[in-house]
Amino acid sequence: MIAGLLARIFGTNNARQLKLLQPLVALINDFDPQMRGLTDDQLRLKTQQFREQLAQGKSLDDILPEAFAVVRETAHRKLGQRPYDVQLMGGIVLHQGKIAEMKTGEGKTLTATLPLYLNALTGKSAHLVTVNDYLARRDAEWMAPVYQSLGLSIGILQNSMHDHDRKAAYQADILYGTNSELGFDYLRDNMKFRLADYVQRELNFAIVDEVDSILIDEARTPLIISGASDETSDLYEKVNRVIVKLQKDTDYEVDEKERRAVLTEEGNDKVERAFAIENLYAIDNVRLLHHVNQALKANALFRRDVEYVVRDDSVMIVDEFTGRILSGRRYSDGLHQAIEAKEGVVIEKESQTLASITLQNYFRLYKRLSGMTGTAATEAEEFHQIYKLSIISIPTNVPAIRDDKSDLIFLTKNAKYKAIVDDIQKRYAVGQPVLIGTIAVETSELLSTIFEAHHIPHEVLNAKNHAREAEIVAHAGEKGRVTIATNMAGRGTDIKLTQEARMAGGLYILGTERHESRRIDNQLRGRSGRQGDAGESRFYISLEDDLIRIFAGDSVKKRMEQIGMKEDEVVESRMISRNIENSQEKVEKYNFERRKHLLEYDDVLNQQRTVVYEYRRNILEGEAAIFEMVRDLIVGAVQDCVAAQAPLRQVTQEQYDAVIKKIAQMANLSVNDFAAQGITKNQSETLRTDLINFLLSRYQLYSEGEHADKLQHAQKWLMLETIDQAWKVHMLNLESLQDGIGLRQVGQKNPLIEYKRESFDMFEDMMRNVRWEIVHHIFHLDIKQFDQQKIEQRREQELRALQMTGGQETTIAGVTVATPTSASPEIGRNEPCACGSGKKFKKCCGK
Repeated sequence: MIAGLLARIFGTNNARQLKLLQPLVALINDFDPQMRGLTDDQLRLKTQQFREQLAQGKSLDDILPEAFAVVRETAHRKLGQRPYDVQLMGGIVLHQGKIAEMKTGEGKTLTATLPLYLNALTGKSAHLVTVNDYLARRDAEWMAPVYQSLGLSIGILQNSMHDHDRKAAYQADILYGTNSELGFDYLRDNMKFRLADYVQRELNFAIVDEVDSILIDEARTPLIISGASDETSDLYEKVNRVIVKLQKDTDYEVDEKERRAVLTEEGNDKVERAFAIENLYAIDNVRLLHHVNQALKANALFRRDVEYVVRDDSVMIVDEFTGRILSGRRYSDGLHQAIEAKEGVVIEKESQTLASITLQNYFRLYKRLSGMTGTAATEAEEFHQIYKLSIISIPTNVPAIRDDKSDLIFLTKNAKYKAIVDDIQKRYAVGQPVLIGTIAVETSELLSTIFEAHHIPHEVLNAKNHAREAEIVAHAGEKGRVTIATNMAGRGTDIKLTQEARMAGGLYILGTERHESRRIDNQLRGRSGRQGDAGESRFYISLEDDLIRIFAGDSVKKRMEQIGMKEDEVVESRMISRNIENSQEKVEKYNFERRKHLLEYDDVLNQQRTVVYEYRRNILEGEAAIFEMVRDLIVGAVQDCVAAQAPLRQVTQEQYDAVIKKIAQMANLSVNDFAAQGITKNQSETLRTDLINFLLSRYQLYSEGEHADKLQHAQKWLMLETIDQAWKVHMLNLESLQDGIGLRQVGQKNPLIEYKRESFDMFEDMMRNVRWEIVHHIFHLDIKQFDQQKIEQRREQELRALQMTGGQETTIAGVTVATPTSASPEIGRNEPCACGSGKKFKKCCGK
C-alpha cells in the first residue's frame, strides 16, 4: 500500500528508467535524415569510421546514437523492417547490461542487432545466446543481411560442428549459439593440451535471448563433461525387481513437494531379506543402498510421458519448462540407469565427471551480460541477487488488447475436460484459432484422444513430435486451427494470424492447468495479442490438479464439496485463485532457494576451478618459462615436505631422517647422496633452504643436458596430465563430500560452512600432491623413452571423442550433463607408457 502510494507520487523506478532513455532515442532519431541520404557503401564505411573513433579514445556510449541509426537504416533497406522507438529503447537497455522485458511479437530478434553491432565494433566477441540450435540458425540467417551489409562477419554455433568450424565461428564479429554449446566449449577448451586447439576467445559481451529460460529454468543444470565408468547394469536390474514389489505408504513414503522417496522400516526389512543382508545401512552395503535409493526414486517420482518418454529403446528426458525432449541428456548419479531398468530398455554405463560448471558461473565469466524475454519481472530478485542484472519493462509499440479472463474452476479433472471440449467446439465452429497449453505429454495425448472422439481436427505439439514444431506453429494462427502444445507453445516463434482468424476473434489461449511458475503461465498467455492483435486467454483449473493437490492438499476440494459444489458445476473463485497464486509463489521461492543453494556450493568449486584453469593456461602460454615453473614446483614440494615432517623450528634426528628419506624418493636419489652436501640438520628454515638449493642445482644440470628441448615438451605434458588427473579425482571427492555434508546439521553445524572448510583442505592437499607428483615424475623421467608424437596422437583421439559427443548431456538430481565416450588409447595397457616413466601404461598415464 505504501509502495503504491510512493509510486503514484514519485513514479515507478521502471518509468524513471524509461524516461532516462528518451533523450538517447531522440538523438538516434535525429540521425535519420542523414542516414537516409547515404548509399549502402557509405553506410558500410561507417563501421570503419566507428572503429577509428574507438581507437582514438571514444567510448561505445559516445558513438551509440549514430551506430544505432546506421543499423536502423540498414535493417530497413535489407529486411524491410525499421526498428520502432521502443526497440531502440530495448537495444539501449541491452547495451547497458540489463534485461529488456519485451512482450511477444515486439521484435526482440531485430532489437538485438543494435547492441550486437555496437559491441562488435571493439573487435571483441559479441554473442547472442538462444535456447536451441534451430533458433540460433534461424535468427542468425534472418539478421545476416544487416551485419554483412555493414561489413561484419557472423558465426553460427551448432551442436554437430567440429572444432575447426567452431573456432571459425568464434572468430566472427558476432556469434549466435546456444547456452549449452557455449558452456561445453569452455569446458572442453580447458581440457586441451595446446593453446592453438582452443576454440573460444575472450568472453566479452552476451545477450541471452529468453533469459528467464536460460538463467532461471536451466540454472539448476550444471554442464558436465564425463567419461564412462566401469559400473555394470546387473545390479540396477536386480534392485529394480525388488523395488517394484514394494507398496507405497507401507514399504516407502513419498514427499512430492521435496521430490523425495524413503523406505519405511517394513520396506527396509524387505530389501534386506531380498538381498540376504543384515543391515542395508552398513558401510559394506553403501553401493547397494545407493542403487536402492535411485531405483525407489525412479519408480516413485519419475513418470513416463511426464518427466521422460521412451523412444527407440531409450529413455529421453522431457524439459519440464518447454516440453521439448532434451536430446542426449541423461540423469546422473545412476538415476537414468535406474529408470532404464524400470522401463526394461538397454542400460547404459554410468559416467565419471571430467569437467563441470553451472550456467550461473559460466555466464558470470562475461565482462558484460544482458538479456531479453517477454516474462522476467516475477524473477527480478533472483536476477539481481545472482547476476546483478536489473530489469526494464519496455512498453509495447501498439497497446495490447488481449482479454485475459479469470480462471474457471472445476471439482474434478473429468468435469474440466468436458468443459474444455464444449469450449473448443464453439470456438472451432466460428473459426477462431485455439492454442491449448498442457504441462505434461500425457495430458496433451489424453486431450488429443478426447478431441478425436468428438471429431475436433487438431495438431499436437509435444516432445514426441517436436520435429514438426516450425510447421505446426506456422499454421497455428489460421482460421479454425486447434493446436495442443506441451509448455513450449511455440516459444521463440510468433504465431501470426491470418485476416480470417482476426475476424474470428484472434488467437484463443486455453491453459489446461496452472504451471508451478507464474512465468510459464504468462508465456502461454503471451502467445496471443501480439502487436495489438485481438486475442483472449483463460485457464481451466481442477481441484485435482497437481499444483493444488500437492501444495494446498485436499482441504480446498473438501471445502468446496462441503459448501455443495457438484462435479458438473464451474465457479470463478477469488479465494481459490489466491490459493493457486500462493502455491505458485511458494514453489518459485523453493526453486529459487534450490538454485541459490546449488550456486553456493558451486561457488566453492568455481574458485578452485578458476585456479586450476589459470594454472593450465599459464603452462600452455608460458612454454618458454616451463623450467622456471618446475623450479617453483621443486621449491614448493620441498617446503611441503619439511612443513609436514618437521613443523617446528628445531629439527630432531628422527625428523631429519624422515625428510631426507622422502626428498630422496622424490628426487630419484639415495640417502647417501645428501651426506656430503653440508645440509643443516637442526633448524627447519636452513634445512629447507639447503635442500632447495641442492635440488635446484641437480635440476639445473638435468635441464641443460643434451635432451633439453625434449625435456621441455615432456615437462609441459607431465604438468598438464598430472593436474588434469588430480582435478578429476578432486571433483569426485567433492561430489562425495557434498552428498553427505547435510548430515552435519545433526551435530548443530552449518553444512555449507563445513563444506567450504573441508573442500579448501582437500584442495590444498590436491595441490600439494600435484607438486609432489610432477617433481617426482620429472626426476624419474627417462627422457629417451618420451614419445611426444604418440602422446599427442592419443590426446587428439580423446579430444575428438569429446568433440563428437559434446552435445550429449545428462543431469544430476534433475540437472544437465555432457557424456563423451572415452576413446581407447593407441598405446596398449601393458605397453611402456609414452611419457618415458618406464612404467606400464595402465600403471601410469592410463590410470
